[in-house]
Amino acid sequence: MTLGSLFDGIGGFCYAAYLTGRIKPIWAAEIEQNCIDITRYRFPEVMHVGSVTELKGDEIQPVDIITFGSPCQDLSIAGQRKGLKGNRSGLFMEAIRIIEEMRLATNGKYPTFIIWENVPGAFSSANGADFRAVLEKITKTSIPMPASGEWATAGMVRGAAVDAAWRVLDAQ
Repeated sequence: MTLGSLFDGIGGFCYAAYLTGRIKPIWAAEIEQNCIDITRYRFPEVMHVGSVTELKGDEIQPVDIITFGSPCQDLSIAGQRKGLKGNRSGLFMEAIRIIEEMRLATNGKYPTFIIWENVPGAFSSANGADFRAVLEKITKTSIPMPASGEWATAGMVRGAAVDAAWRVLDAQ
């Protein structure tokens, strides 16, 4: 299997892929030079493709897995809670655009999996509406808000062609 990493940071997803022994990191998108230098040092074979805002999903090598930890500042409970409408966390939509472009260019074959990592505040941002928007963007299906008003820490929704599952993992 192959992997592409958006908002790559210091290559955490590339490293996790490497540790499996079964997933080969192919490309990474990152704009912070110090982070790029670390990933280049650890994975010299990984191609750096620049900023997600300029990247075209139909112009990069298709991969089985796209990982991304889009900026969390606007979703975090420590921030101003601008949510997906914020300039930073709103970059989530760029990842979705890239994924959709790749799927269109490959007749839906790639990517097979997408993995999004973010802060727990993503569940409560905009009173839960932002997480619903994430699920709807991924599955292309209308998703109701939970009856309780709060998203469970694990779950799954079935879309017309794509399913989405989530699970909260606490590193503490």
